[in-house]
Amino acid sequence: MRRSYTRIVGIALLFTATILNASAQDATPLSMQACMDYALKHNYNVRNSQIDVLIQQAQVKQTLSAAYPHINGKADLTYFDVPQLSFIDAHALDPIAPPGTIEAFPFSLNYSADASITTSQLIFDGGVFIAIKARNTLIEFARLNGAVTEETVRYNVYKSYNSLVIAQRQYAIIGSSLKYARSIEHDLEVTRQNGMAEKIDVERTSVQVNNLATDSIRIGNLLTVSEQMLKYQMGMDITKPIVLTDTALEERKQNTLNLLNEQEQYERVPEFNVVNTSLKLNEYNLKRYQMQGLPSLSGFWGYGSNYGAETFSPLLNFNRYWANSTLGLTLTMPIFNGFMRQNQVTEARLNIEKSKNNIEFMKQTIDFQAATARTTLRNAVLQVQSQRRNMDLANDVLDLAQRKYKAGVGGNLEVTQAQTDQLRAQTNYFNAMLDVINAEADLKKALGLLK
Repeated sequence: MRRSYTRIVGIALLFTATILNASAQDATPLSMQACMDYALKHNYNVRNSQIDVLIQQAQVKQTLSAAYPHINGKADLTYFDVPQLSFIDAHALDPIAPPGTIEAFPFSLNYSADASITTSQLIFDGGVFIAIKARNTLIEFARLNGAVTEETVRYNVYKSYNSLVIAQRQYAIIGSSLKYARSIEHDLEVTRQNGMAEKIDVERTSVQVNNLATDSIRIGNLLTVSEQMLKYQMGMDITKPIVLTDTALEERKQNTLNLLNEQEQYERVPEFNVVNTSLKLNEYNLKRYQMQGLPSLSGFWGYGSNYGAETFSPLLNFNRYWANSTLGLTLTMPIFNGFMRQNQVTEARLNIEKSKNNIEFMKQTIDFQAATARTTLRNAVLQVQSQRRNMDLANDVLDLAQRKYKAGVGGNLEVTQAQTDQLRAQTNYFNAMLDVINAEADLKKALGLLK
């Protein structure tokens, strides 16, 4: 039963290793920055935020269209089946007719046609004037929202990338430990067959091999999921093989310590710029409602021609048409609209107050997040240093136990226990490294340094 289980585990490990080796062939090398750059081009949330900017630009142009001339053409052809009659006092036309004699006259012919073109130009309108001034701020607001999305994508890529690096290192270490444990198992089995070792020693080592094999399969599966998560955050096909190049986590120690000394600058944080721009938009909104109380002025010009006849065919002779033209100004003065504008002004003022509160709250949020991330990162760095010492000690103990075992002055139980302690120390070290990475990501996000 033991050998059957070992064989099954071995096949599973071989299958896992085959998949990992196959994926490493023709893999695309990617640094951290390369992953972020790829994500900013292919992540669907980022692409939608870029489309939102284009949508906002189109909406601004729709608003600005009110400031351009509007030209309309019109053509009418009318057939009066039963012309409408007009009633007049016949005495006004014929003094012989008695006063009060009412006669009905058709003042329209059976066919009538006219064509015209009209042009209007807005000269002054307070709402449109403010919209023109606010157009760049509206577009900037959309871009800043896109910057928030990009920062979130960078944040997720940063954590996924480093998590994958740690998983790869764990898998490599467990593979090395498994290889050595199998070597001991083989030696003990040969020794037992020669009558120089007990069965319990072999069984104890086999348990260690099986545990390591199971952990290796688990980490291998975790490695696959972590890689797929990174590709998902990047917007990359999850079947495309990649290889990471920024794997020297320990070499970033100085950068981590420098990050602890970095001070807050609110303008670097995209979320702060969003609420700050929101205040400007609300201020423009207030001005817009206030300006709507002013008169609006527009000019118009129209030109056309028309003709009428008893039959249809004369309408086709355009030389008979008579031209007409109009030119003028329209002044519109708002007088009373049921207190709507007054309430709109009140609402705009309240939104400005709300935006100011949001700005102060965002400052507090940034301060809190930065302080919390600093504390977490500082503790994580200390924990990594402690776990690193423990791992170095565990490595030394295992090395000593292995040398004693090879020299014949130590037992395999001592090696097995040392190897178990080493794996526990390594797991604790990598967990501490993961805490450092997550805290780094949180602090960089709070400081607006994820570029």
